[in-house]
Amino acid sequence: MEERLIHNPILPGYYPDPSICRVGDDFYLITSSFEMCPGIPVFHSRDLANWEQISYAMTPENGFELECGSFGGGCMAPTIRYHNGTFYIINMNFSQGGNYIITAKDPAGPWSEPHVLPDVPGIDASLFFDDDGKCYVMSTGNIVNPDGKEERGIWAAEFDIENFHVIGEKHDIWNCALHNAPSPEAPHIYKKDGWYYLMIGEGGTEHWHAVTIARARNIFDWYEGNPANPVMTHRQFGYTAAIANVGHADLVDLPDGSWWAVMLASRTNSGQYKNIGRETFICPVVWERGWPVFSPESGKIDWTYPAPASLPWTPYGTDICRQGRDDFDSDTLDHRWIFWGTPYQDFWKIKDGAMHLKCLRRTPDRDIKPFDWRAPRKDPVRDDCMSAVLRRQQSYHFETAMKMSFDPSGSEAADMLVLQRNNNSFRAELMQEDGQVYLRAVEVSTHSDLPMFHPDFKPVTTRTEYARVPWDGGDIVIVMKVKDQTHDFWYGPDEDHLKPLYLGMDGRHINVEVDGSMVGTCIGMFATGGEKESDNEAIFDWFSYQEK
Repeated sequence: MEERLIHNPILPGYYPDPSICRVGDDFYLITSSFEMCPGIPVFHSRDLANWEQISYAMTPENGFELECGSFGGGCMAPTIRYHNGTFYIINMNFSQGGNYIITAKDPAGPWSEPHVLPDVPGIDASLFFDDDGKCYVMSTGNIVNPDGKEERGIWAAEFDIENFHVIGEKHDIWNCALHNAPSPEAPHIYKKDGWYYLMIGEGGTEHWHAVTIARARNIFDWYEGNPANPVMTHRQFGYTAAIANVGHADLVDLPDGSWWAVMLASRTNSGQYKNIGRETFICPVVWERGWPVFSPESGKIDWTYPAPASLPWTPYGTDICRQGRDDFDSDTLDHRWIFWGTPYQDFWKIKDGAMHLKCLRRTPDRDIKPFDWRAPRKDPVRDDCMSAVLRRQQSYHFETAMKMSFDPSGSEAADMLVLQRNNNSFRAELMQEDGQVYLRAVEVSTHSDLPMFHPDFKPVTTRTEYARVPWDGGDIVIVMKVKDQTHDFWYGPDEDHLKPLYLGMDGRHINVEVDGSMVGTCIGMFATGGEKESDNEAIFDWFSYQEK
């Protein structure tokens, strides 16, 4: 019999900050979605190797308010837990002003409207249900350690899960493993063999990221760090390691008593570049002398692991990357498609087997503004949507194509958009100038030595037009072929008569390593009025994505 393997990443593409829970023989996993809508994708598996997306937890139908803003706000670091027939997700939405909980009887939905948590400050909040049924919440903040020093760390409190509020005082329980480590976050508490274990991410979510763990006999005691911390990191392998940024983990036990961990990490390419962003990886965990050992023997995230023999091998009919062509024959969009921000302005529709996008004012090359995660927004901008329908890049070798019909005038444009964040994109777009319609290849790239949430974040933007060719009207097919960091654009009236538009656009220019963002690249269809009002629309007959 062919060996059954788990292949990393288990969720390829921009799926960071994973959280996992098991209910009987079923595993459920969620990730951050930042400013993408719908938000918080929910996945299901029976064997930890094969995953299918079953829902989004946050949608306009349950009150999801999300602005098309910095590309770094929105929903980040959710936790999923199950207790007494109910699934709970606790999360921060920066566009709605703080932490909240949503619930569901079935993780495929529907999920409830958010229960806002004004008494749960901090980021990356998590829930823990103890053996006696009591619930606890933990989050981040300024804490006081046993020496009386104030620093960043983790607090915990009892929580009323029926009425969604903190019970009693908050207790400072740990700072971090490495003295003064940046960004202690992503706290999760587990109970095993009479110990409470607190696992966190620390070191920041990029190269220095790590998973560390501590334990205590009582849930509100000051936790004792594992002498072997960090229990998982790849920072020792250098900037060009094939898998980097490892951290932000969650543990799950199997019915046979074994343990596994999911965590975020990034596949690098052509050096330290990480266009795809932070993805979801997995590794086995064993317990020795009261502490977890991640990926025993290798001590790192491996590309493959034997699938647990105790779990039923359960492949699904569709691959997790949802490759192939979408002819827009359905009235609804499947899970591959996302919007940047809640699509308030009613800018898209599927009609007569095609995607129609209005030319809204918004362009993808506005200047980037710093993002202050300590000052959540409460009033999303509803009249400033971007007319784009996108999907995640999930490989470094792929080909994507689309067929478009568009007659631009004035400052209007419509295109294939490769979007790393606003002001950081490639475009193959139809536009007009002096009455002549052109297809042009455009790059807008932003460089910053600091992440977008740093107070001294001052990005430098470069706008470049690489090619421009006249187009005499009619349907146009645009194809992008990607190998590593090379992006080649082709065009023609159909797939059999293509000519090069521009070959060799450099993906390193629109990369998380140079723009300071926390998301991954998305690709899709886009239309704009060029900062002007327009009633025009672009029509996309189909869109395809295929890994090579």
